[in-house]
Amino acid sequence: MLEKALKGNRAYWIWMVLLVMVIVSGLSAWGRQLEFGLGVTGMGRDISWGLYIAQFTFLVGVAASAVMVVLPYYLHNQKAFGKTVIVGEFLAVSAALMCMLFILADMGKPQRVLNVLLHPSPHSMVFWDVIVLNGYLLLNLVTGWAVLGAERKGVLPPAWTKALIYLSIPWAFSIHTVTAFLYAGMPGRHLWLTAVLAPRFLASAFAAGTALLILISFILKKSAGYDIGFEARKKLTVLAAYAGVANFFLLGAEFFTAFYSNVPAHEHSLQHLYFGLHGHAAFVPWMWTSLVVGIGSVIVLLVPLFRSRPRLLVAACIGLIASIWVDKGIGLVIGGFLPTPFEEIVGYVPTITELQVTFGIWAIGLLVLTALLKVVVDVKNG
Repeated sequence: MLEKALKGNRAYWIWMVLLVMVIVSGLSAWGRQLEFGLGVTGMGRDISWGLYIAQFTFLVGVAASAVMVVLPYYLHNQKAFGKTVIVGEFLAVSAALMCMLFILADMGKPQRVLNVLLHPSPHSMVFWDVIVLNGYLLLNLVTGWAVLGAERKGVLPPAWTKALIYLSIPWAFSIHTVTAFLYAGMPGRHLWLTAVLAPRFLASAFAAGTALLILISFILKKSAGYDIGFEARKKLTVLAAYAGVANFFLLGAEFFTAFYSNVPAHEHSLQHLYFGLHGHAAFVPWMWTSLVVGIGSVIVLLVPLFRSRPRLLVAACIGLIASIWVDKGIGLVIGGFLPTPFEEIVGYVPTITELQVTFGIWAIGLLVLTALLKVVVDVKNG
């Protein structure tokens, strides 16, 4: 079936060539990083996780969101998701791939990954993160490809695919739970030291990932004539809306805990992000924009009159994705390091090298996703 990805119209090949150009630029920047070390990035002693881990954290959620179509389709026989489930599985494949590439970029030297493989430690959350990400990628790729291949031949999928699909459902929850534990297991970072971090990660994942699926459905409908159907899109919109409500409720719970308990360290982290601290307020406009846009997008998704309008629905999905990207990237990852244990506020600005590598990895993920969806469209429409 892979040969179907090698056939396409002019627009398809222009898009693929553009992605390859961005990938080449990213590889060039990564080569520079390998030669000179992580000193070419904006990261340092006080902020050791930056743009790379911010993308990783967001994309783990996108990968996990595939369960929002897999679970109702296979466990609850919701046939409306019949044309959506394979899109969700392949979106999970590309997102998981990008997650691992961002981890590789953040490690500086790729051979350091061998330490995890050659000297595994069950006490290390990074070890479990590598296990669940690789496993989830393989589960979705193998089952998605096998089911699609069976459909192409007009036969039933192999019996073993159902067992792997059922296994992928709890596995989807595990990948973002383990990622949350990676943060929450660091007692020196008060913004991350919270029991609701894993639920908050899952809620934001299901909101942003489902919104992204809705956007992809519109793109496929316009560019390839592949329509997942009104009913499926309607159900996805409701799922994204309620996941978004849960996400902002959990964020509100964090504010209550920090400011009502008046624990200085926990209070200072949120104060720095949303109100400024010690005269430093660089994050404030980002976080308030994220909050306002996110809540506004959820309201649009909740009100039937608004979400029934395609343009408003697309705008709300874009707004929700952008809101969660800022909250989980800029706010959670970078903001989690500030203030430092010495109550200092230090700056972090991604360098050109970091941006090139980041765009390059995103381009790899989009290229893989485009190729996989091209196969899906040709098989489904053929």
